[in-house]
Formats: sequence, structure tokens, C-alpha cells
Amino acid sequence: MSTPTSRDAAPNFDLPDQVATSQRPSVQDWMDPQLTNIQPGGGIVMSIELAWGHVRRALLRKLRPGFVERMKESRQGSRGTLPFDPVDPRDVKYYRNQETYWWSELEDPFSWRDSLPFVRVGLAELVLLGGGFVVLAIVLGWLWWPLALPMMVLAGLVVWFFRDPGRDVPSETGTVVSPADGKLVQIERIVDPELGRCVQFGIFLSIFNVHANRASLPGRVVAVKYRPGKSLNALRPESARENENLDVILSDKESITTEGGGGMYRIRQITGQFARRIVCWVRPGDVLARGEMFGMIKLGSRTELIVPDNKSLEIVAKIGDKLCAGSTTLGRYRYRMSGHTAED
Repeated sequence: MSTPTSRDAAPNFDLPDQVATSQRPSVQDWMDPQLTNIQPGGGIVMSIELAWGHVRRALLRKLRPGFVERMKESRQGSRGTLPFDPVDPRDVKYYRNQETYWWSELEDPFSWRDSLPFVRVGLAELVLLGGGFVVLAIVLGWLWWPLALPMMVLAGLVVWFFRDPGRDVPSETGTVVSPADGKLVQIERIVDPELGRCVQFGIFLSIFNVHANRASLPGRVVAVKYRPGKSLNALRPESARENENLDVILSDKESITTEGGGGMYRIRQITGQFARRIVCWVRPGDVLARGEMFGMIKLGSRTELIVPDNKSLEIVAKIGDKLCAGSTTLGRYRYRMSGHTAED
């Protein structure tokens, strides 16, 4: 899998010079050491895919040595903490958030998978779970055709869950877009221990929603933090505190979320009663565009967006709204600088 272009651009991103160090939030560039792969909760499908990777690498080295050598010559970076020597980009799928080998898009013979109408990190579940239900439907249908119907419905749900529809992302400066599909269940002013006075948006995702997460504002990832926990129903308020969750903290690239510039915001991925797998492939230094996908939560969950609260923030969404990640506007920052609005 190729390294995202946003990561290549990371060295060119800096916080505004006019922001004094003492004025910046306490968050520093930090990658949680618990995050040794993009899916910290593991899972059966992940274990199967990693086991297959071990077999596939052995077969490729024996049967296609020319391919293996070409991939070795075109890879970039170093092995780092990767627990094995990879053959091709498929081997680093679960390690994209680590400092390890990577291939450019031009050198990645499997980059076409990104153009499929499904989230790429869910393709294994799509094949194993969806395909498994189809096989069961065939077997049960051979015995008595009505028995096949529930299995076909479940296969359809798996396909529906991992779909990745295109999104029209607003381009207006200061626009805050939803980080997730689902229902807006919370808008609350809070004091975040790291970011200060903020507005928190809570989004509930049912099993029928697209579960990919996207950046609400363009920005640079400064910290990624993971906390193991419970799997309470995501509709329960305490789920945000007690369930397994992962925080991505970004520094606002548009410098519009705070009057002095250099504001930060947080997107929190939270597991649900049935969703037990958080996926996040970014690390500090990555730069995300507004609406760019950075992860997903598999099979029902909650996502929270926490943005700086100041007089320039206009909240346009309301409780109960149906949201689309990357395209639905939650709010806009309209801070005036030198007589101009943020969008000027």
C-alpha cells in the first residue's frame, strides 16, 4: 500500500509563527506506544489475514522471485518495528501508522483497490464475512430455499456496511464538516483538558451507516491516543467515557479555529456494543485535507468531534440531523482579521 500523499507533504506544515509557545495547547507530537498497528483491538479477520500474509510471502518468494525482487527495489523507508520482512504493499496494510517500508502509488500494483466502492481496510471482512454468508446461503438453500434468505440478507448487510460512496466536500475556509455518517445526538459546550473551551458534537452510527471517518478541517496530526475499554451501547452517554476509543488530535491548518491561529481539534472514535474494531492509519506529521478519510469503526459505533469554542463559530447543525461524513456542514468559523471574514 502506498504512503499517502499527505504524509509526503507533512514536513512543509508548521504552526503560525505569531502563536507564542505559551499560548498553544499542551498537546505535543505524540504517538501512543500501544498503537503498533492500525487496528489495536485485533480481531479474528485480522488474524486470518496476517496468517495468510505469512503463507503468501513464502509462496511468492518461491514461485515469483522476479516480482519479489522488483518490489524490494522499489520500496522506500526502512523496516523499523515491522515484525516481518514485507514482499509487497499488501504486507504493510495493518502497519501504515508505523515508520516502516512504503511504496509510491506508481510502484504499488494493488493501488487499484483504492478505487473500489468499498473501504479498502474492510475488504477482508467483505470477502470472509460476506462470502461466508453467501456460502451458507447456498448450502441452506440446497436443503430448503427459505433457509437461504436470512444468510443473503446478512451478506447484503456486510456489503452495505463497508461501502465507500463518493462525497462532495465543501471548500469554503472555516467550514467544519462531519467526521462520520450517522445521527447527531449531542451538541454541548465543554472544557477539554487539553484543548480548553470547546464544542463537542456526538454522532451515533448504526449498522446501516457508512463507518469511514474523515477529517472535519484541514490540519496536521499532532497526536494519536488509544484507550482500551468496554463495549457499551453507543447511545448511552457513558459509552464515550468507558468504551474503547481512539483520539486523533489535529492542528487546524486554516488557522481559523482560534482568533490567534494555531487552534487544535479532536476526533474521537468510540466502539459500540457490536462494533469492536477501531481502525486508524494516521500518525503525527500526517496532513489531512478537509473530508479526507483516516480510519473507520467496524460494525456500529459513536464518533465525537471536539472543536474550539469562540465567538467566530457559527453552529448550523442541530440535534437529530442525519449526517454524511466529509460533506455535511456542522458549523463555520467566521473570525474577522483586518476587516475580512474567514472566507475572504
